[in-house]
Amino acid sequence: MLVSLLMGFACGLPLLLTISVLQAWMKDVGVNLKVIGLFSLVGLPYTLKFIWAPVFDRFTLPFLGRRRGWLLLAQLLLILAIAGLGLTNPLTSPLLVAGVAFLVTFFSASQDIVVDAYRREDLSDLELGLGSSLYVNGYRLGMLVAGSGGLIMADHLSYRSVYLIMAALMLVSVATTWGCREPEHGYGAPQSFRDAVVGPFVDYFSRRGALQMLAFILLYKIGDQMASAMTMPFYLDLGFSKTEIGTVVKLFGFWATISGGLLGGILLLRLGIYRSLWIFGLLQALSTAGFALLVHVGADLAWLAGVIAFENLSSGMGTAAYVAYMASLTNKKFTATQYALLSSLMGLPRVLAAAPTGFMVSALGWSSFFIFCSLIALPGLFLLRLVRRQES
Repeated sequence: MLVSLLMGFACGLPLLLTISVLQAWMKDVGVNLKVIGLFSLVGLPYTLKFIWAPVFDRFTLPFLGRRRGWLLLAQLLLILAIAGLGLTNPLTSPLLVAGVAFLVTFFSASQDIVVDAYRREDLSDLELGLGSSLYVNGYRLGMLVAGSGGLIMADHLSYRSVYLIMAALMLVSVATTWGCREPEHGYGAPQSFRDAVVGPFVDYFSRRGALQMLAFILLYKIGDQMASAMTMPFYLDLGFSKTEIGTVVKLFGFWATISGGLLGGILLLRLGIYRSLWIFGLLQALSTAGFALLVHVGADLAWLAGVIAFENLSSGMGTAAYVAYMASLTNKKFTATQYALLSSLMGLPRVLAAAPTGFMVSALGWSSFFIFCSLIALPGLFLLRLVRRQES
C-alpha cells in the first residue's frame, strides 16, 4: 500500500510541470499567448500511451525484472528530462523547450503505464480498491507539490531552480522502485511482438459484454466531468471572489477529495467493486445536483463549502472504485497494454463531452445544466447492472 502511494506521487508530480508551471514560466518571460496555447500538444503522450505500451509487456530488461527494470529506466530518463527542461530558455528557444517538454511527458506517460501494470500485478483483487485509492491520492499530492508548490517557489527562486528541485524530488520514485518487490509472473508473457500488440485486443473483445464494459467506462463519470468543466465560470457568475474560490474550492476541496479517495478505498474492501460503483455513482449524481441548489441559494460561503465537500468526497470515492474496476478488467499477461488503452478511453469524455458545455449553459441556464449532468450519470449505472448480469 505504501508503494502504491509513493508511485502515485511519482506519477502525479511531472504532470503540471509541462502545463501550469511551464505556462507561468513562458508568460513571465513574454512568450506569445498563441505559442503558449500550442504547448498543450506536448501532452499527447498521455492520451496515446497505449501505442507503445506493448513494448513493456513483450520485453524484459536484464535487470530488476519485467516491471521494475522498465520502471527504473523510465524514472531515470524522466529525472534527466525534467532537469533538462529547467536548463532551457522558453523565450529564445521555444522549439527546444517543446522538444524537451515532450520528452518529459513521454517518459512520464511511460512511467504511468508500468506503474499501472505493476499495481495490478502486485495487488490481489481484494487489495485493488484500497491500493488504487492510495495511488490516486498519491497522484493528487504529487500534482499539488508540483503545481501549487512549484508556482509558490517560482515567486522566490528561478524557474531553473524549481525544475531542478522537482527533478530531485523524483528520486523518491527511484528509491521506491529499487526497494519494492517484483510481482510474480506465473501467468506468462507474450511470445512475440505481434502477440503483445494484437493479443490484448483479441483477449479483451473475446469476453462476453466487452462493448458494454467499454461503454460503461466512457459513461460512468461523464456527468461529473461535464459539470467540472464549467464550475469555475459558475462560481464567478454567482459572485464569489477569486480568493474565496481559491480557499474553499482549491484547498478545502482538495482535502475533501483526498478523504473521499481514502474512504472509498476502505469501503471497497467491505462492499466489493460492483456495489461500490453503484453507491458511489449515485452519490456522484446527487452531489452534481447540489450545484443546482447553489444556484438558488446564491453566493453563500457556507453552502459553497458544503456542496464542494459533498461533490469532492463523492468524486474521490467514485474515482477509487472506477480505477480499481479498470484494473480488474485486465489480463495479467497484457496488463500494460490493456490498462493503458482503458485509461486512455477514460480520459475521452473529459475532452469530448466537456467541449459543448458552454453552449449547453447558454441554452439551459445553470440550474438545468447541472440537473442534466446529474441525470446523464444514470445510463452508466444502467450499463453497470447489465455488465454485472452478463458476468455472473
